[in-house]
Amino acid sequence: MKADKVLIIEDEIKLARFIELELKHEGYEVCVSNDGRDGLDMFYNEKPDILLLDLMLPEISGIEVCRRVRKNSKVPIIMITAKGEIMDKVLGLDSGADDYVTKPFAIEELLARMRVALKRVRSFTEDTGVVLKLKNLVIDSAKRIVKVDDEEVELTKREFELLFYLVKNKNIVITRDQILNNVWGYDYIGETNVVDVYIRYLRTKLDDKYNVKYIHTIRGVGYFAKDEE
Repeated sequence: MKADKVLIIEDEIKLARFIELELKHEGYEVCVSNDGRDGLDMFYNEKPDILLLDLMLPEISGIEVCRRVRKNSKVPIIMITAKGEIMDKVLGLDSGADDYVTKPFAIEELLARMRVALKRVRSFTEDTGVVLKLKNLVIDSAKRIVKVDDEEVELTKREFELLFYLVKNKNIVITRDQILNNVWGYDYIGETNVVDVYIRYLRTKLDDKYNVKYIHTIRGVGYFAKDEE
């Protein structure tokens, strides 16, 4: 079986080399860049299966690299950052990153998050070509487009995947833990209830805008997409 290719974009040369050696030991194919501009070029040339991306980079920031990659690629992106503030993490996730690790980190944690990110994106790829419907809402998984009455709704990558998961399991109550495991791919640790936050984002863009209640709450249990009132 072909080894997964990893692109590391990290300006701390010693850290980049350490990660490179550990990943090669684990059987990954690895390429490395030490600045954002070169890393972006390398991404398009090498076509990696997963991207490890530092937040603070010379030439082009990690956030900007993430945004540009995410415009035309579903490749898993894990942000590597020395910053621990919640807003930096949220900014990375909102830019299209799948996950993040904060320096210093154990290589075992990084490897685990990589496995989860690769598994999740491949699981989602299995649903490519599926068209889901909920009332007057249509989700085209191949084009990653959501429409309400033929009007396209702009969603972030995470919002799309959350909505897809809820609608795929419509009329079934889904717990927060189930959502975290299937949409985020890991147990979120932090003060912010990230599932509730993203449900609120979806409701603002869908329920509130179109005056249709797509997503329902079962207090103390979770959420579900209801097909009929």
